[in-house]
Amino acid sequence: MSKAIWFIETQLAEDISLDEIAAVAGVSRFQMSRAFSLATGWSLARYRRGRRLAEAARCLAEGAPDILAVALDAGYGSHEAFTRAFREHFGLTPEQLRARRSLNTLELVEPLKMDEDFIEGLEPARFEDGRALLVAGLGARYDWESSKGIPAQWQRFNACASQLPSQIGQVAYGVSCNSDGAGNFDYICGVEVADFDELPADFARLRIAPQRYAVFAHRDHISTIRRTVNTIWNKWLPGSGYEMADAPDFERYDKDFDPETGDGGLEIWIPIKA
Repeated sequence: MSKAIWFIETQLAEDISLDEIAAVAGVSRFQMSRAFSLATGWSLARYRRGRRLAEAARCLAEGAPDILAVALDAGYGSHEAFTRAFREHFGLTPEQLRARRSLNTLELVEPLKMDEDFIEGLEPARFEDGRALLVAGLGARYDWESSKGIPAQWQRFNACASQLPSQIGQVAYGVSCNSDGAGNFDYICGVEVADFDELPADFARLRIAPQRYAVFAHRDHISTIRRTVNTIWNKWLPGSGYEMADAPDFERYDKDFDPETGDGGLEIWIPIKA
């Protein structure tokens, strides 16, 4: 992550790609996108856009005479596109900021400093050959900023879980899949089912193929799961010698987990290349 942030900052005015950022960090584009968002709470695209607009705002507050030149440096091809993005981000136009010559009240995106607050003594992973699964439940599309809505999604799922026919067992799954380079991903709260034949039309369906996994225990309250996941992705995985597989990863909640209190622990299953 430190390498990625350094590269972004040194190439802020350039049109660099996710593949280039990933290459500097020595990981796949999928792992780069996912790990960056888990570690920082930002998608790569939103972070770069916010940083460019912050530097543009500084130039304008200092009285930059040519707004089009500022727009081009910020990666926008026209005055109009830059003005639209600037107003959406800051609530005023570039001309208004240049006229007032002050950054007061603006929320600027500053260069990130990596939080090294990893879990010390992460329990060793165990390795499992996961079988094929059919998972059904409620699905939603998120980016890394809107993913705060996942707990509410679980609440909605728990209220309608009894409607699922052909359910197998009592284990629940929180599956992340279909990530893209912009930091968007699908999240499904679900259970294993025998088939999809009688599911209500608005329920999500996902087939998970047999896959090799590194499995980690999260024994603390559910609210601290992000710290565990960040430690797995940004400390354990880079030093493990394993490579992330392009497959869904998921949380596994067995009978010990209490959805009312958030206690009881869970497992985090990370797909790896065999």
